[in-house]
Amino acid sequence: MVGQGAILGVVSISLGMVLSPGPNMLYLVSRSIGQGRRAGIISLCGVVAGFLVYLVGTNLGLAALFAAFPGILTAIRLLGAGYLLWLAWKTVRPGGVSVFTVQDVPDDPPRRLFAMGLMTNLLNPKIAILYISVIPQFIDLNKGNVLLQGIVLGGFQIMVAASVNLSIVNNQRIRAVLSCDSG
Repeated sequence: MVGQGAILGVVSISLGMVLSPGPNMLYLVSRSIGQGRRAGIISLCGVVAGFLVYLVGTNLGLAALFAAFPGILTAIRLLGAGYLLWLAWKTVRPGGVSVFTVQDVPDDPPRRLFAMGLMTNLLNPKIAILYISVIPQFIDLNKGNVLLQGIVLGGFQIMVAASVNLSIVNNQRIRAVLSCDSG
């Protein structure tokens, strides 16, 4: 069904993407540092739910929808870019603080942590591009059920991303390095 080369390709790309800092990593690190490991795990569950939305949506025709209506993909890209610009503005504005700065803020309830993880991932342009244009390149029409191939390949991407992010959420040293905290 799915070739080893396709799996290796998706795993390699997924590993490279999850290791490069982006909105998901920033959110998970900030929640883990600010509210602890439990909050980080709840937030990660929201991020994984976002991956599942992309996985199901893409494999049920999201790619075809975006091909027919490129404005929708452009809107997702613009929303994702706007979110990144908002984070940057919070950092560089007068009196702004780095997204990595630990701040005393009220703890978010689990429902909000999950929802923010979900939205952070859904608005992440890296993930949209991964599911809409990268993973489909590894699907081989000659190897059978295209829907199943897409789900399997997306499943490998989710396993890689969830594993790396869970390691970050669970490991205090990694969180300290990513937050530029030397203590």
